[in-house]
Amino acid sequence: MRKLMTKANVAIVASAGLVLAACGSDDDTADEPAAETETSDDAAADTAATDEPADQASGELPTIVVTTNILGDVVSNAVGDAAEVVTIMPVGADPHSFQASAQEIDVLMSADALIVNGGSLEESLLDVIESAEADGVPTFEALSAVETIEFGEGAHDEDEDHAHDEDEDHAHDEDEDHAHDEDEDHAHDEDEDHAHDEDEEGHDDHDHDHSGDDPHFWTDPMRMAAAVDGIVVFLQETVEFADPAAVDASAEAYVAELTALNDEIEALVAEVPEDGRKLVTNHEAYGYFADAYGFEQIGAVVPSGSTVDGTSGGELAELVELVEAEGVPAVFSDNTASDELIQVLAEEAGGVEVVELLSGSLTEPGTEGDNYLDMQRVNAERISGALS
Repeated sequence: MRKLMTKANVAIVASAGLVLAACGSDDDTADEPAAETETSDDAAADTAATDEPADQASGELPTIVVTTNILGDVVSNAVGDAAEVVTIMPVGADPHSFQASAQEIDVLMSADALIVNGGSLEESLLDVIESAEADGVPTFEALSAVETIEFGEGAHDEDEDHAHDEDEDHAHDEDEDHAHDEDEDHAHDEDEDHAHDEDEEGHDDHDHDHSGDDPHFWTDPMRMAAAVDGIVVFLQETVEFADPAAVDASAEAYVAELTALNDEIEALVAEVPEDGRKLVTNHEAYGYFADAYGFEQIGAVVPSGSTVDGTSGGELAELVELVEAEGVPAVFSDNTASDELIQVLAEEAGGVEVVELLSGSLTEPGTEGDNYLDMQRVNAERISGALS
């Protein structure tokens, strides 16, 4: 007999687990170790960041400060041993909620160049980044170098994607208006609370922003390759390298590795049947992966691009129904956020596996996913294995 999840039950569970699901941990703060440094000699031997505190920097090389540990690893490989790369976020940090310590802020403010993800990914560092720019620290957003997608694009099927290509804004407005009641926007403006009551199942007092560019571009290695090109051009214009040609050569070699990784992922996901390429994740972080490899991001426990947002009982209940209707065999949790609600989702849907993906952070040195290349390889293997 098909198990049904009542809204009352799921609402209680959702309320109890909201903080864990949204933020993962409150420890992404000043209690974390100091920012980590790495030259490309370290990267060649072991691309995971070292434990050397930022204040032990030698000062003999230009200092490039990078916000996320994912980009820290990438930049270290791209520039070779021409610079000292300092990564602000330690392993395990959620980039959406991480808060820098006073020491880390000092390191960031004294950088010769600052590399950030962009797209408001580093939500709790935005003021610090803006202050650094205002103070004259040359700053580059990696997202600015890639072909971006809007939130939700990875969730559409081929027909919907075609509609977006034909006339994206018009098609979205037309479809959305017909999918809801005839005058939803007017009703929302007239009486927001009443609109939530009328459509309680889909919204339940949670207003998620699905607009703007998706910042999670690193789930597509070829977009990361484009980011590397943009970063190196910026650094060559900004930083005085002792051997600029060596930096170009190092970046070119790393882009070749990214291209080979893309080919490897394409071979891995080829094992997944086309009608089974449906992703249900903890939050909307895999739009670029879906776009690159022919998947659909059909739902998320937190229907937002940020882990600091929440979900409602009605939204979770609807996702259970979607998972059951689509026959999804596995759902995917984040390594930087609590899996409590996605475990509830899997249990209520029945017969659904929860598979952890390395979404927002590298892993500890010496483990699977301790560098960007391996992180993406591990994710592709886990997605392919769970959905094949």
